[in-house]
Amino acid sequence: MTLRVLFLLMLCNWLPQMAAASGLPVPDHGPVLRIQGSNTIGAALGPALVEGLLREQGLLKVHSEAPDKANELRIVGETLQGRRVEVELAAHGSSTGFTALKTANADLAASSRPIKDSEVVDLQMLGDLKSAGAEQVIAIDGLAIILHPQNPLNQLNTVQLARIFSGEAKTWEELGGSGGTIHLYARDDQSGTYDTFKELVLSSRGKNLSSAAKRFESSEQLSDAVSLDPQAIGFIGLPYVRQAKAVAIVDGQSQAMLPLNSLIATEDYPLSRRLFFYLPPAGNNPWAEALVAFAQSSQGQAIVAANGFIAQTVQAMAVTPNALMPEGYQALSRHAQRLTVNFRFEEGSASLDNKARQDLSRVLDYIKQHDKTDRQVTLVGFGDAKSDPARADLLSKLRAMAVRRELVKSGVVFREIRGFGAEMPVAANSADEGRIKNRRVEVWVY
Repeated sequence: MTLRVLFLLMLCNWLPQMAAASGLPVPDHGPVLRIQGSNTIGAALGPALVEGLLREQGLLKVHSEAPDKANELRIVGETLQGRRVEVELAAHGSSTGFTALKTANADLAASSRPIKDSEVVDLQMLGDLKSAGAEQVIAIDGLAIILHPQNPLNQLNTVQLARIFSGEAKTWEELGGSGGTIHLYARDDQSGTYDTFKELVLSSRGKNLSSAAKRFESSEQLSDAVSLDPQAIGFIGLPYVRQAKAVAIVDGQSQAMLPLNSLIATEDYPLSRRLFFYLPPAGNNPWAEALVAFAQSSQGQAIVAANGFIAQTVQAMAVTPNALMPEGYQALSRHAQRLTVNFRFEEGSASLDNKARQDLSRVLDYIKQHDKTDRQVTLVGFGDAKSDPARADLLSKLRAMAVRRELVKSGVVFREIRGFGAEMPVAANSADEGRIKNRRVEVWVY
């Protein structure tokens, strides 16, 4: 056998394993990637990210195909050699993604809530799914509380929401409105949207969702049903408000906040949440790794924004001072701008959480690109309420110092490090979830 013939035979063996210019492997049969989980992600954002990845990989004729089953999709592309490349998505709720990882029916889980401790234990054979490489925040979302467009109410607090959705508050008149009996609309039990609402609103107050609530697997169908029912109230991911009316939310001593992009980006809005990809550390699928990397890129985050979610791209925003702010914070807001990112910490720890670790590089890029490395940045720490206000002040400043330590390594010289203790809470301090949100560090630039 000549060398030329041998080379051609080897080339023929290699070609089926190569996708496009990237060299990602393509099996002879079946999909290159299987994603299961959140309907919030899987309805539009997940498919859009997959399509973006396939095009980045140089695949041609990228399109989607809908199988017979609802909330399932195939994204298909074609290699230069004419080979079909498929990615399968099933969007039946966040918990189904973790179940599919366990049964080896998915390579990547999409979730609109953090993985539960029980799921971490259940999936430990796949590696630590709480590790920085496994837990990937791909977008920020806000749960909007939606009403019929003609409902006159403009504001509700989280205690009222718990009473409404548990069935304790039965009429709009009890809330200062009008319209008679309240009709409840909610996502189904498999939904990360429901899990988030249950965690943020119901469980922390010892309540359960009323059995009278009408349940939906589809976010779009729920929103459209609310917008047609004058007595309705529902909760939904931010991109699915559609024709309904979103109301402002108060949590504890926080100010009333509408689900605005800026308040959701910083996760100050009481019902903000993170959207995740979970990538098993053991036996990674290279297409899953590539999708995670693409989702975190500037191109991927542009797709996040285009689909109605909040991208993690760092921007500066002006803050209007008001009388509810401490005097020092008002002065800061008059002379500097706040970045659209908050650093938060692992529960019961002074260590930055996984999103904060990802955000370090984003904030550093912003500081360098805008020539802010020399005394043009102030860090402002906050915390939850303590019995000793002096201790709360100290802890809030120590959190800011923890962020400072990381950024100093890259040459940033800070103008000031400040701590405002338990002032300006963004969530109630009565539950762990609220205390974690209040323990935060803001970044301000001059």
